[in-house]
Amino acid sequence: MARKVFVGSDHAGFALKQSIVDSLRNAGHDVEDLGPESAVSCDYPHYAQKVCDRVLAEEALGILICGTGIGMSMAANRIPGIRAALCTCEFHARATRQHNNANVLCLGERVTGPGVALELARLFLDTDFEGGRHQRRIDLFDLNGCR
Repeated sequence: MARKVFVGSDHAGFALKQSIVDSLRNAGHDVEDLGPESAVSCDYPHYAQKVCDRVLAEEALGILICGTGIGMSMAANRIPGIRAALCTCEFHARATRQHNNANVLCLGERVTGPGVALELARLFLDTDFEGGRHQRRIDLFDLNGCR
């Protein structure tokens, strides 16, 4: 199923971002690259905000890439309504969609090879949320603010 996807990175994730954008477009997904436009040093929270704002506004999915994926996931998860998951294996990419209804995939260019990263992105986009008992748990995020 083709999905609407917003993608962003910082300088440390730029090369992987370019590869993922091209691959996902070739696979038929509607991909919008929100930057950066080069590998010049930049601040990842800015791009996390840009991608997450669009994910929420358009009820779409997002992919954020930095050196490790950790900074992007931390920045994204500060935004209400975002459920960002740093995934490093196929199980993570599948389960975070099935059970957690993650709407943003975070990847680290320095720790995940391009072939694995592309497969994680594919699985993330191709996997649907199961709902049911999982929705009840996700509802607790907003109800309690996870404090």
